[in-house]
Order: sequence, then C-alpha cells, then structure tokens
Amino acid sequence: MNKSPEMLVQLATLARDRAYAPYSNYRVGAAVQAADGTVFLGCNVENAAYPATICAERVALTSAIAAGAQAFVAIAVVTSNAGSPCGICRQVMAELGPEMEVYISDARGHFRTTSVRELLPDSFTGEKLNTGEKLG
Repeated sequence: MNKSPEMLVQLATLARDRAYAPYSNYRVGAAVQAADGTVFLGCNVENAAYPATICAERVALTSAIAAGAQAFVAIAVVTSNAGSPCGICRQVMAELGPEMEVYISDARGHFRTTSVRELLPDSFTGEKLNTGEKLG
C-alpha cells in the first residue's frame, strides 16, 4: 500500500532527528518507499574526512537494496530549509528509481513535489555503458 506524501515526509523528519552532523549541523532525513509499500529511512552521517560523508538519500536507498528491495515509487527528503538533493544523490536516484516521485520538505513539513527526471534530466544510466565498442 502506498504511503501518502505527508506520511513519507513525517517519517523522513523522524530520520532527520537521528542525523550525525557534528561538522555542518545540517541535518537531513529521507524516507524511500519500495514498490511493495515498505519504507526505508536514512539520515546523513558526516565524517571529519568530508568525502566519507554519506547523504540521507543514499543511506535510505542502500538500506533498501540491502534488505532486498529493487523497485521504488517515492522518496521524501527533509532538511531545515527544503534543500534539494545533491548531484551524487540525484545520480543514485536516477539509477535505482528513475520513475520515483520526490518530496522535498523543510523541517515544518512544507514540501514540494518533483520527480527524479526533473531533478536530473538526461541522466547517465547503465544503458549508456552498453555501447558495443571494443577498447584497445
């Protein structure tokens, strides 16, 4: 059963409360809904070596993959100011859930609806790797 956008935003808000963001204090939560209705949560986890930081969207999606989910219908992302997903997260969403609806919310629950295709038009996908060209 599909969850409402409001429910996904509420769950992402709960995940945001668990974020580990001692350096930026920019807490992000995400809730991704699999095709079977299961919801997986994620929060950003920072690291003193900044490139090792992982975003909430990727935590939610990789947790879902690890649990066996393979198809996704929606993701909610909550930040203090309705910040949009970063480029890396957009690429991962394009790979794992190109048809997903995306709800981008501030901490008060005010959200807008967009799609992965709107966030990353003309994305690079696995199909583009299969060119048939031989190297060397």
